[in-house]
Amino acid sequence: MEARVRLVSVEGLWTPEELAVFLSIPEKTLRDWRLKDYGPAWLRMGKHVRYHPDVVRAWVKELGAA
Repeated sequence: MEARVRLVSVEGLWTPEELAVFLSIPEKTLRDWRLKDYGPAWLRMGKHVRYHPDVVRAWVKELGAA
């Protein structure tokens, strides 16, 4: 019998702390950006804020093109 293995890469949503590390900025800067409607799009999940990694990467790439 042949076994089939399927690898699926799943990257979860980032917390503000994880995004701050990724961007090398203070987490407070992300809070300020959210209040000013600046920065990458974010999601509110209950009382939690999350960022989609692909959206963040596209936002960073767009900044480089500007």
